[in-house]
Amino acid sequence: MIVDILAFVFIIAVCVVIHEYGHYRTAVACGVQVHEFSFGMGPAIYSFKGKRNLWSVRAFPIGGFVRLAGMEEDNEDEIVTPGMGFNEKSPFSRLAILFAGPLSNVLLAFFLTALLLWGHGILDMERAKIGTIMDGYPAQSAGLMPGDLVLSVGGEAVEDWPSMAESIRTHDVEKPLVLRIERGDEIFSLSLYVPKDPATGYPLLGIQPGRVRFSSLESVRRSISYTFAMTLAMVRGLFSWIVGQNQVDVSGPVGIASMAGQAAKQGGWALLSFLAIISLNLGIVNLFPFPALDGGRIVFILGEILTGKKLPEKVEGYVHFTGFVILIGLIAFITWQDILRLLAR
Repeated sequence: MIVDILAFVFIIAVCVVIHEYGHYRTAVACGVQVHEFSFGMGPAIYSFKGKRNLWSVRAFPIGGFVRLAGMEEDNEDEIVTPGMGFNEKSPFSRLAILFAGPLSNVLLAFFLTALLLWGHGILDMERAKIGTIMDGYPAQSAGLMPGDLVLSVGGEAVEDWPSMAESIRTHDVEKPLVLRIERGDEIFSLSLYVPKDPATGYPLLGIQPGRVRFSSLESVRRSISYTFAMTLAMVRGLFSWIVGQNQVDVSGPVGIASMAGQAAKQGGWALLSFLAIISLNLGIVNLFPFPALDGGRIVFILGEILTGKKLPEKVEGYVHFTGFVILIGLIAFITWQDILRLLAR
């Protein structure tokens, strides 16, 4: 439980602070006055006045926030330098500030993915090359070794790990499994019986793929591709969940904490991988055109650009407040579902 909580706090703190820092840097670049940048939520336990704004550390290390001048029109006590309020800036400057938060999350996911590809690597699924031999399984008894390349299974050529795994999975356990193996300069055949695994009901040879790491340039190239593919998958999943087209497993804070704890127990690389996924999720969800989210505010600004008219701040404020209440209710509902799932285990 302690590991789950600490991992959750780490994940959320990094994702939210990166998100808010994106807003902050762009706001400063656009000439918007910044009142405060806070690490954490709740009462301030330490603060100091910097060159541009107040920096504070708050009691609860769950994320953070940036307070921009002029965003809350009903705040009569706020002191705003003329011309430096958020709502005084051009629509395109406001768009840039709002978009910078989600973009920072996407860039963090991209950077972490590239780091993982370079430093830790991924399972080599593009080749049927054995990385690990599991103790006590037929592969070990038959003399298979890490580094062996499987050329064919049962006389059928295999090109990658999934095709090899499928050939083994569908093999008749009553008959010997014939593997064509390449080991260095040597090519030979092995014949062995592979019994069914009681847990899955399928033949289990007892081999696992190896890991492949990439150069820095190749890691960047693949990270662009992977991040784009994950973004499309998340957008499709979010859309399917909203319209009820497919059953999508949505997790709230409790579920995320549980998964973060599991990742932390697997090691630092697994935790960084999970951080990349959550950061990308946060960036994509925040661009969703719903009131109170960055995407909802962006929609209002796009409407202003298209019509040449700006919605009264009070009206927009009511819309965002309503959206915020709905979001809190939705998070509470999802959290309750998470708790029920945990209790049912």
